[in-house]
Amino acid sequence: MILVLCAASLSGCAADYLNHYDSVTLAAGDTQKFNSMLQTVDPLNPASRNTHIEGDGTRAAAVAQSYKFPPPPPPPPAITVNVGGAGVTKQ
Repeated sequence: MILVLCAASLSGCAADYLNHYDSVTLAAGDTQKFNSMLQTVDPLNPASRNTHIEGDGTRAAAVAQSYKFPPPPPPPPAITVNVGGAGVTKQ
């Protein structure tokens, strides 16, 4: 019984410690990763420096307009309904 009470009281302290931790996250203090990123010459993707975007402004504007004003849906197909019996003749 005493062992259970001690374990319960210690588990409450551990939860309180984790709730009131003194850093931003539990992973704070990862200095090796921080230093390696700090010393990286250019951490960005090389393609991010490309300022010449392939494309046509007129074509891009037409695509934007097609999203703004979509074309009407196609008309439904014509349905032929035959009423009456086959082979009936008028006299």
